Amino acid sequence: MSIRTILFDLDGTLIDTNELIIASFIHTFNAYHLEYSREEIIEFNGPPLVDTFTKIDARRADSMVETYREHNLKEHDNYVKPFPHVVDTVKKLQENGIEMAIVTTKMRKGVNKGLSLTGLDNYFETVITIDDVTHPKPHAEPVLKAMEALQADPKRTLMVGDNYHDIEAGKNAGVQTAGVAWTFKGKQRLLEYKPTYMLDDIRDLLQITGV
Repeated sequence: MSIRTILFDLDGTLIDTNELIIASFIHTFNAYHLEYSREEIIEFNGPPLVDTFTKIDARRADSMVETYREHNLKEHDNYVKPFPHVVDTVKKLQENGIEMAIVTTKMRKGVNKGLSLTGLDNYFETVITIDDVTHPKPHAEPVLKAMEALQADPKRTLMVGDNYHDIEAGKNAGVQTAGVAWTFKGKQRLLEYKPTYMLDDIRDLLQITGV
């Protein structure tokens, strides 16, 4: 059965926030007198911030999250841009009747800022953020919530993301999955989680959906 619904992660999938994320981690670690290499910081990219900072320092995790988010929002527009061909591709998908949603572990304020800045704010019928769920990805809840809002058929739904928790969330929700080769952690790492598809270019979705 052909794909009629696509659920997208946002950061690292549709919009390039990689350097913003690294800068925000560095800013936070400097504020708390912690040292991590760029390679170590890349590994922190993906899971909810509170999980990452709790593993680093449970006692100060909440304040570290606040420091990170303050810097991230302040510097957002200096870094963020859509990945190549993303805007044209989602526009064509929408014009051909593909239903689309965002499923992210970010807070809604940051999500709205990113979508508006990159010109992607008119293409998604629903946006599920970490504010909307009890259990974020890799739990199935965010994916299931997006599908419920769209009345989507799991057999015709695709979850697209740049991190393992996107692939796992899709699998846990019983939908097809697609990794993106431009993931910050490298294509081979993502292939280990056996997504249904690996996108070398966002335009591969046009072929997958037959539009």
